Amino acid sequence: MKGTFPIDKFQSLHTPFYYYDTQLLRDTLDVIKTEAGRAGNYAVHYAVKANANPKVLSIIRESGLGADCVSGGEIRAAIKAGFPAGKIVFAGVGKADWEINLALEHDIFCFNVESIPELEVINQLAAAQGKTARVAFRINPNVGAHTHANITTGLAENKFGIRMDDMEQVIDIAQSLKHVEFIGLHFHIGSQILDMGDFVALCNRVNELQERLEARQLRVPYINVGGGLGIDYAHPNRQPIPDFQAYFSTYRTHLKLRPYQTLHFELGRAVVGQCGSLISRVLYVKQGVNKQFAILDAGMTDLIRPALYQAYHKIENLSSERPVQAYDVVGPVCESSDVFGKAVDLNGVQRGDFVALRSAGAYGEIMASAYNCRELPKGYTSDELC
Repeated sequence: MKGTFPIDKFQSLHTPFYYYDTQLLRDTLDVIKTEAGRAGNYAVHYAVKANANPKVLSIIRESGLGADCVSGGEIRAAIKAGFPAGKIVFAGVGKADWEINLALEHDIFCFNVESIPELEVINQLAAAQGKTARVAFRINPNVGAHTHANITTGLAENKFGIRMDDMEQVIDIAQSLKHVEFIGLHFHIGSQILDMGDFVALCNRVNELQERLEARQLRVPYINVGGGLGIDYAHPNRQPIPDFQAYFSTYRTHLKLRPYQTLHFELGRAVVGQCGSLISRVLYVKQGVNKQFAILDAGMTDLIRPALYQAYHKIENLSSERPVQAYDVVGPVCESSDVFGKAVDLNGVQRGDFVALRSAGAYGEIMASAYNCRELPKGYTSDELC
């Protein structure tokens, strides 16, 4: 079954472009609020790195979610979209001084700190502003996730975070500094995770670490378990909204949260992944010896995930009900890796047909580049077009 798209509205738009189904986005946000709200002490932050389209950000802000940022630019985008500074957290392994100063100036909720040198710099910059920065330490729980190697982040030896063995040391250092306040622990084991067992393993590790800290009479009011929940790339119409009930109930069941604690999540892909599609037009159909190519006007500059991760996106010919044929679907960029899919079954393709690359709401428009001096794709919402 194909998705529903206002193709008549697409005729006047320059392709390629991103199309966002805002009703699906709002429905997804409603489910998140309902399922997270069952616990009473859960807070959800949207991971801005997934998609920073201003119209998308505004809808997410209206839903009441906070913002998880990994750069100064993302903090600016969140503030511009209206996210309260008190609901913004700032993560990232390489925070520049100007980014830290920007966050301090806005009095954001918390810095997720990833090294001792970073902690010391935050303390120095906070002192210069006469402020105290709230910090949580990103601890690598050494929990493997069943996902792509390039998006697994929770192992012991990783550019992200602090080793578990160093946890008490960095907390002691923080407590000796005058301009930082240690308030919590932060974890993130990876992305596009569909096996709830990975999150159970994280819960078990957090429980162990909490017991270690309580043995030293250390109370941690803020626990942040990151995000990581995946989406169904193969069947976007069958499961347009991820299984948030299973996700949040996993933490309710397995994480031993104390009465004085709040649990924070940083969901990105699961919020916006399914609401977005990259819309392209067919430039040419090229006949080979053993295959045929559908050459699109969209390329890896517009959606890099297939080239970067060998990621799968369902591809649909929106203009055709012709008999199905197999195509290698490729873009116009001068790179052999500019391929969206091989031997893809599509309704017969002709020049000018609209093609949708589905489940592209996360890490699509935000990762676009101008390589080959190509224009960046624009983003349109269903609110605008319908």
